[in-house]
Amino acid sequence: MTQISIAIDGPASSGKSTVAKILAKEFNYIYTDTGAMYRAITYLAIKHHVAFTDEEGLVKLIHHYPLSFVQKPEGQHVLVADQDVTEEIRQPNVTQAVSEVSAHQKVREALVSIQRKIGENGGVVMDGRDIGTAVLPNAEVKIFLVASVTERAQRRYKENIEKGIPTVLETLTQEIQARDHYDSIRKVSPLKQAEDAIRIDTTGKSISEVVQSIKEVIKEKGYLL
Repeated sequence: MTQISIAIDGPASSGKSTVAKILAKEFNYIYTDTGAMYRAITYLAIKHHVAFTDEEGLVKLIHHYPLSFVQKPEGQHVLVADQDVTEEIRQPNVTQAVSEVSAHQKVREALVSIQRKIGENGGVVMDGRDIGTAVLPNAEVKIFLVASVTERAQRRYKENIEKGIPTVLETLTQEIQARDHYDSIRKVSPLKQAEDAIRIDTTGKSISEVVQSIKEVIKEKGYLL
């Protein structure tokens, strides 16, 4: 079977990670959550008191604390060095700061280098905000997922409540709107749809419906996985 690269981009809570995990499992591909990588560096910055504006300091964290993913029965876990930070990187303090950290050019260059190495041989499903435009510009399949701010806020609110993370829906909605704006206007690798990406609106759609839509795109492009 052809080992292709599948790039899935979109704003926060548009469903990227959920569908990417499902596709990777079904195709027996490597799944790479690039957003988790930026969250991990943000978490390290908070833990080690490195200012979010300290670009050089943030890059040093990347070099000193290797990032890795481990697949467990309950899903993929994120490690920095030997520490499992899967839950820590989803806390509100990390979520509120990750856009500022990920806007630094040298931070993105360091992590994009790692991401490209993961995807260079195909057989990967990678999700983020600049996968189709900057990380894997030659990916055979590019998907850009969108959804209304209201629905995305409700999704994240439900996830947080299930994880026991205190959350106010109105505040979360405002944070998502602010992050959309910040991610879209940043100078380095802004959130935008690649010219050859297929746009899929997930508003009102179930996860299975979105996954099926992506599979249809893959088949239409002539790839049978």
